[in-house]
This record gives sequence, C-alpha cells and structure tokens, in this order.
Amino acid sequence: MKILDDIKLDFSDVLLLPKHNQYTSRSEASLERKLTFKYSPYTWSGVPIMVSNMDTTGTIEMAFSMQKHKVLTCLHKYYTWTEIPIFLDKEYYAVTTGIGSKDLENLDEIMKIIDPKFICIDVANGYMTKFIDTCRIIREKYPDKILIAGNVCTSEGVLELVLHGKVDIVKVGIGSGSCCTTRKQTGVGMPQLSAVIECADTAHGINAHIISDGGLQVIGDFSKAYAAGADFVMSGSMFAGHNESGGEIIEEVNNDGSAQLYKVFYGMSSTTAMNKYSGGVAKYRSSEGKTVKIKLRGPVDNTILDIQGGIRSCMTYLGATKIKDIPKCATFVRVHNQLNQIYTGKEI
Repeated sequence: MKILDDIKLDFSDVLLLPKHNQYTSRSEASLERKLTFKYSPYTWSGVPIMVSNMDTTGTIEMAFSMQKHKVLTCLHKYYTWTEIPIFLDKEYYAVTTGIGSKDLENLDEIMKIIDPKFICIDVANGYMTKFIDTCRIIREKYPDKILIAGNVCTSEGVLELVLHGKVDIVKVGIGSGSCCTTRKQTGVGMPQLSAVIECADTAHGINAHIISDGGLQVIGDFSKAYAAGADFVMSGSMFAGHNESGGEIIEEVNNDGSAQLYKVFYGMSSTTAMNKYSGGVAKYRSSEGKTVKIKLRGPVDNTILDIQGGIRSCMTYLGATKIKDIPKCATFVRVHNQLNQIYTGKEI
C-alpha cells in the first residue's frame, strides 16, 4: 500500500484567470480543430465536443442534430447495422462496441455494411488485459479506423491503451459522471481535472489524444477541460433530457394542475440499464449508476449553441484565438468556492 499525498483537483476546485488580449468580438474565436492521429491515416476537422455513448444520449436523432454543428456523437452500442442510416455523416459519429463476443459480432456487421470512420471501444474498467488485447485485435482488423477506447484515469492506463492497444484517442474519467456511482460503490477514481492534466501530458508525449469524459456540472467546465489539455470533451448529462435524447418520457401534474414532462436519464452500469439489456444485475456485481428524471429541455440545438457560446466567451477572456490554444493561455487558480449561490431558486 502507498499514498500519493499531492492534491488532486476537480473542475469545481479551480477558475481560469483572464488576460489582456486583442479580441474585439466573441465571433472571432474559432472552435474547430483539424486533427491527425497516431495510427489512423485519416484526418478529422470539427468542433471537439462529443456526446456520450449512453443510450439516453447517443442516439441517431442526436447524431443528426449534432452533425449540423460539426460535433461528434458516440452512438450507444445497442444499435445494429440495420438501424444506422447510411447517409449519416461519418465525420460526426462513432459506433460503439463492448468486448463481449456478441458486441464484436455486431461491430463486424456494422463495419461490413456501414463502414464508419470512428470506433469507440467502451468498458467501465480500461485497465483489463482483455480490453487492451481486444483494442489491438480491432486495430489489426480495421487498421485505418480512428479508435477511441476507455475509460482510464492515469498515465499508466493511457500508455497501455496507446502503445499496446494501438488506440488513437483515450477516454479519460472514472467515477466522474453525474449518474455514475463507481466511486461510492468501489472507492476507485481520480478527480477529473487532475486526471485530464496527467493523461493529456502522457498522451501528447506519444502523439495520441484524450477525451475528458464526464464530471461536467456547468458549461464553464468544458473550457477548464480544454485548458487542462483535453483534445475532446464528452458529456452525457449536458445532452440528456432533450427531444433527441433517449429515455422514457414521464408526465407529472404540478400543484397548480399543469403538466410537466420529464425524461429518464441513467448510467449504463445502473440497475435500470442492466435490467433493460442484461436481464438484471448479475450476482457477482453491483449497480454503479443511478437513474434520475430531467425536465424535458426541448431541442438540443439550443443547448449546443449555449455550450459553444460559453467556450467562445472563455477564449476571449484568455486571449486564445483557436480552441487548441486554450492550454497555452490558461492559468488556473485554486478556489474554495467558484459560484455565488445566494439565489438558488427558479430563474424567471
């Protein structure tokens, strides 16, 4: 046993300092990036935001909306090739697979018929030898595809997935999601800001990329993730509860007799998800996710524009003209409280 006693930080533990710059308008800030990859010969251009591959967010409807904004959607792994439209823009979605035999058979069928550009190989624990070996096998079978894999939260995990799993982009984040209870159930995880800083430094040293996956509570956390070195920022909760999101719709009656619509949002390791796809929680494991209801939020277009506006505004405070320059312009200051919570009621 050993203890690492240096302080590890989450997004809520820091703020970014503004700096003098030459901006005259937020419209001057460029959110698009062009990326090349360690193994795949493809290049990619777009806004480096990803919608999580949860079944309540990573939907076909979401992908159609996000591609208009040049944003990537990671489709959930339960889609088959018959359900993925051939005319969906391959630049802005990834298909997802687990590492079970049925998952891999489904992936092979999708690759044969649909032939997407991105493959996301997704498990909760990215440190397993079987997972790393499966990533390498998928690379050998589909050598030109852009491979995303995770999740991990340390340099060691990044090195294993990139050097031995032959992965282009590593998903970083364990236990940080809003509907994830892994830290509560297992005691395992790493505060997300520190995880991103450590993993980005390692990945960039070997010509790979990372995704900051989870841990976002407010829009400003996107910018903090980029400032910490993330190449992409992924979220589920920010995109849940919309018209394009998955999840059951629930109608409840308010005290005044009016109706309020909600959508169900849950973690993919929750009892809800395991009941839906696995026939219940197996005796050898426990639920590591929760199920919540979110007020129906309308079209996702409004949310993605709000997120992009927040990132642009941050860039004008820092003086970063391109999204890739945010880390170069970033100075974090540790805080004990980042938000004034005096008014916590409903806004009018």
